[in-house]
Amino acid sequence: MTMPLSKLEKFFYIDKLVVHSLDLSLYQASVVIDDQEHYITNEKGDYIRAISILEIQKMCRKLKVKSWVLRQQSAYDEMVGMPNGKQDNTLEVPLSNNKLY
Repeated sequence: MTMPLSKLEKFFYIDKLVVHSLDLSLYQASVVIDDQEHYITNEKGDYIRAISILEIQKMCRKLKVKSWVLRQQSAYDEMVGMPNGKQDNTLEVPLSNNKLY
């Protein structure tokens, strides 16, 4: 599911904002509202993306978010001899918005 950033800015609160680490310096964002995850889009319907976490925080600065997290899924399990697909290797780390932008 997707939701435009302009619509999210009108919400009273958002349970969680997830910054997805896609690659070395590529990030995308989603929000969790009432236990449903929605990827954030611009007005054209494109996912918002940035090359730093600070850029994502700057784009989402008007959102009223209870908690921020960074989520990463590793594609390297098979490189170290781990079996594929048997365990979820998602890492979720709490972030704070220090407003450094």
